[in-house]
Amino acid sequence: MLKESIQREEEELRKSHQKPRRPEGWGYFLLLWYLLFYQPVITDVHLRRENIQFLFIRFSAWQYAGSDKLWAGLVTTLCQSIRKHFGALPLSFYHVMGKRPRFASGFSQDEWLLNKRTCLSLGGLLFVLVAGVSLLSVAIFVPGIKDSSALKVIGSATTGLSGSGILVTVFSVVKNMVISQKQKIEKMTDSEKFSSHLGFMSEVKKEIEMLTSFVYYMEVYQRRRLRIVLEITSLDMCYPERVVGVLNAINTLLSDTNAPFIFILVIDPSIIAPCLEQTSCMKGMADNGYLFLNRTVTLPFSIPEMGTKSKLQHLQDAVQSREDLMYKIITKNMERGVRNVKGKMIKLVDMETSSEMDQSQIDAQAVRYIHEAFHALHNHTDCLYQYIPDSIIQMKRIVNTIPITIRLMLQQNIMRHTMSPRSVAAWVVLANQWPCRLSWVLQCLEDRQQIRPTEEFRNQSLWGIFVENCKELYSMHKVLQNILALDGDPELFQNFLSNDFPFTVQEANTFLKSTINLDHSIRHKLGLIRGVNSLNKANDTSVTKSSVKTVQVSTGVQCSGIEDSKPRTRGAAIG
Repeated sequence: MLKESIQREEEELRKSHQKPRRPEGWGYFLLLWYLLFYQPVITDVHLRRENIQFLFIRFSAWQYAGSDKLWAGLVTTLCQSIRKHFGALPLSFYHVMGKRPRFASGFSQDEWLLNKRTCLSLGGLLFVLVAGVSLLSVAIFVPGIKDSSALKVIGSATTGLSGSGILVTVFSVVKNMVISQKQKIEKMTDSEKFSSHLGFMSEVKKEIEMLTSFVYYMEVYQRRRLRIVLEITSLDMCYPERVVGVLNAINTLLSDTNAPFIFILVIDPSIIAPCLEQTSCMKGMADNGYLFLNRTVTLPFSIPEMGTKSKLQHLQDAVQSREDLMYKIITKNMERGVRNVKGKMIKLVDMETSSEMDQSQIDAQAVRYIHEAFHALHNHTDCLYQYIPDSIIQMKRIVNTIPITIRLMLQQNIMRHTMSPRSVAAWVVLANQWPCRLSWVLQCLEDRQQIRPTEEFRNQSLWGIFVENCKELYSMHKVLQNILALDGDPELFQNFLSNDFPFTVQEANTFLKSTINLDHSIRHKLGLIRGVNSLNKANDTSVTKSSVKTVQVSTGVQCSGIEDSKPRTRGAAIG
């Protein structure tokens, strides 16, 4: 957007031969002069201007998530940013003496009109002040008249009235410089009568209208279009009521058809839509959250799937930032471990064969392993990057987890001869991408190991265990709906464990001791649900068996009764 803005400004300069004004240096004093004595006119020439300057404002809703007036934080951030960009003094001048821009009538191309009201007011005050000072001077210094008390009273009163008018104006300007719109709104929201203050929103609306008209004023003065771009992030981390408040504030700010505001909502619709549907104040308006967003958002933009080059570049950036931090902490220990271990030069390769390693050697070896693991992440010839999601946050989670996992494994003497750094990176990706399915496999593995596992079972693949128990997992999908939603693509999970990284039971037991990015409460919950299901099955089986025995017993009794009755019948007939 910045490049486009510069390009448009150059094109507009070639067309109109008018350079944009900047409120800097001499232009700053010129702006104050215009604010005092001129009213801008929005002409057809101004509306056809294509050069645009963007003012970017970032608003993180998470910073105000604990406040009941999250929308007020949005408005105050907007007010404070505009005030900071243009300056407190011009904004105060406009608030006290400025006039709203007006549209041109007819074909007039004059962009400025003399502010007659201000000119007459200031001229009248100055005339009265000069007249009062003159009368007072005559009454004091002219012989023969200086004894006249009436003339002194008239001169003093005239001077005082005109001077007080000027002082009131100056005081208003200073007051608006000291007390900003942000402080005004915060004071109103902190008031105990806030909930019953019916005119509160109208006051906020007035402040926003004043800021909007000031932006229009600056457009005409600078000879360019101005757009305030407000980027709203972290809204999907707030309570539903806060989300609704922010959206209402956006609608309030955009209620003016010519409002110079552009709002960029960085949100996850799958989270925001349920928030709108759950809020009681939106009943009837947002029963379908997606439809409400469609009515609010005028330009939807869904980020497409990240390409291979972009993903590798983001991974490399994340790794580079982690490596910079790692080097600062470890470099000294690594140098000491390589050069001064027991007074001899010991190479990194020799460290692996050493039975006893001090902390400096472990740090040096960790550096090498971490580099190898990171290389496997962003190597385009390796298949591991294909399983990493497009989310930058998820990339950082994986990159931040790998060094800690490697260090834990080295401290426990696990990784020196058995596990490769690439395998560690793959295990971290597995735990990050499919926490529910991996937890289910580990729970089934744990239940099986409690019954004297054989050597053949230790060499069994995790994918084989998942296939054996997947029907039981999918039978509980209603109970585990929220946990299963954490997992990534099921087909990628199958390809990961069956083809590219066929981890075994023994390897899983080794990794589990140092796995930090897998929520163990998921496995605990799966174990409880599986135990309850086993008890229910056992109970159903026992009930079925008891019912079968009852049927057999009752059948036997009936048969014996029939047999007993038959001889008696025969005997009676014979007798």
